[in-house]
This record gives sequence, structure tokens and C-alpha cells, in this order.
Amino acid sequence: MTLSDTVADFLTRIRNAKDAKHKYVDVNLSKMNQSIVQVLKSKGYVLNFISNEKRRAIRIFLKYDRKSRQSVISGLKRVSKPGIRRYVSCKKIPKVLSGLGMAILSTPSGVIDGEKAKEVGTGGELLCFVW
Repeated sequence: MTLSDTVADFLTRIRNAKDAKHKYVDVNLSKMNQSIVQVLKSKGYVLNFISNEKRRAIRIFLKYDRKSRQSVISGLKRVSKPGIRRYVSCKKIPKVLSGLGMAILSTPSGVIDGEKAKEVGTGGELLCFVW
């Protein structure tokens, strides 16, 4: 089975795992998915991840609050889709939930979050929102 939108599949697997309160989730290994996971880890949305080249998978360890066992990730939304790509300049990068969430962009300098893209002064394809 070939996927037409690997990023949407990636986000759906994370969303389903966090709703089911799984400790980890396995997603398909791709450069884009690996870059997005690195951004999520750097911003504290996931604990860790392990790439398994042999199985062509990434195991993502989800992060939960210790007391309430609530997921750190409240929501994920795919913005740019294969049918309708959405590009933004560095001045028009949206704030997610008034700064409580983040936007993830694919820029010429790699996959980065919205804050970093504003600092660097580059725009790109708006991949998804995470809050």
C-alpha cells in the first residue's frame, strides 16, 4: 500500500496513539517524518525517538503529564495537503493558540518551527500545527 500523504499518516498515528494513551507509536521512516519528530522533541512535545533503518520505522515515545496522565500534545492539524499546498512568508507565519502551540514549516533551510523561521527570516510550506 502506497501512501499519498505520509505527513498526514504520521500525524494521524500520533493522534490515535495519544488518544489511546500508548507509551510509544511506530511510524514510517522518511526524511520528512524524521525532521518533524526532531522539531517535536526539541520543543518538548515528545520524550524521545529511535530510528530503525532495518524495519524502516521510527519509534516515537510520547510525553505525558505525571499526575493527570494527560498527553502533552493536545492536538495536531495538517495544513498543507497534496491537493492544496499552503506557502507562507516569514511575516505571515501564524501563531497557534496565541503562542501556546507551534507551526511546523518546510523551508529551504530544512524543517523548522515557526518561531525559528521568523528568526531566520525565511518562509516555506506550512506543514502542520501542534498544540
